[in-house]
Amino acid sequence: MTKFWKALSATALIAGSVLIGGVSMVSAEATKTDDGSVVAGKGAEFDEDEGKWFLESGDPTYRIKEDGTVDFLTYRGFQRYHAECHVCHGPEGVGSTYAPALIDSLKKLSYSDFIGVVASGRTVKFSNGELSVMPAFGDNVNVMCFLDGIYTYLKARSDGSLGRIGRPASKDPKPKAVGEAESACLDG
Repeated sequence: MTKFWKALSATALIAGSVLIGGVSMVSAEATKTDDGSVVAGKGAEFDEDEGKWFLESGDPTYRIKEDGTVDFLTYRGFQRYHAECHVCHGPEGVGSTYAPALIDSLKKLSYSDFIGVVASGRTVKFSNGELSVMPAFGDNVNVMCFLDGIYTYLKARSDGSLGRIGRPASKDPKPKAVGEAESACLDG
């Protein structure tokens, strides 16, 4: 079972209390590594078995090289965000008249909270009586099979490590493990 599905399973058990109880604050500032790459948080390592960058906590993270090359997972997140999410949340996660700026939301939401909101949806009632409704995407493989990438893309945007550049200029090659995981998720 991948770290993503383990986190999703755990989130499914606690999502109700997390979403009702409030928002978890996280502190995952972007830092430079010895080779000049930018990553979110300390202790980021590449997991060959999964083909992704992870923090010590098990949360996925991004890596952006000095020349602007992004890791493949973050690039895939850019693609899938713009295929599935930007219609409501605006280009590059900057928000719209009826959906919040996700680059702001990810300054407050933990990875597991993010998964819970995307998978289960949520409704927020504002003091003026208006509702903001995020539909549940837990059954949408075009979102859920790529959620780690969507998260890392938005996290890089939220941290200011990836500016409003449109399509990233370059990406790392697709790791074999990522291709296999995508195929298995989409076929299963």
